[in-house]
Amino acid sequence: MDQKSVHNYLQAKPGTFITKPFAQEVDVYKVQHKMFATLYEGKEGQTNDNGEPVWWLNLKCDPDEALLLRDKYSSIVPGYHMNKRLWNTIVLDGSIPEDEVKKLIDDSYNIVVDNLPTAQREELNRITSGGN
Repeated sequence: MDQKSVHNYLQAKPGTFITKPFAQEVDVYKVQHKMFATLYEGKEGQTNDNGEPVWWLNLKCDPDEALLLRDKYSSIVPGYHMNKRLWNTIVLDGSIPEDEVKKLIDDSYNIVVDNLPTAQREELNRITSGGN
């Protein structure tokens, strides 16, 4: 997945909004004011085969799964500027299948939603279902 398709997929998650608390070039995706992803241009000068900048995606992850994913994919590393136990950085270089990236995004979103206080989860359900 490229930056634009990842951005669109993240933004489509129910109740998601974007902030920029760190820098203008870092999009932080939140649900109920809790961060579940960041998306930003990777290391300076890092480009893909087409000469375009490579983007990095930070996602929340189960600690055991985080380790397994790092072993499976060389483009998944401990979360850059994040808690290395709970976050992974996915280098969006095209080496990870799109379905896998989407699953990792879904998992991150669900980890955050599942850990919201009951009142916030209920509010999110009400907002996303169109109820009053």
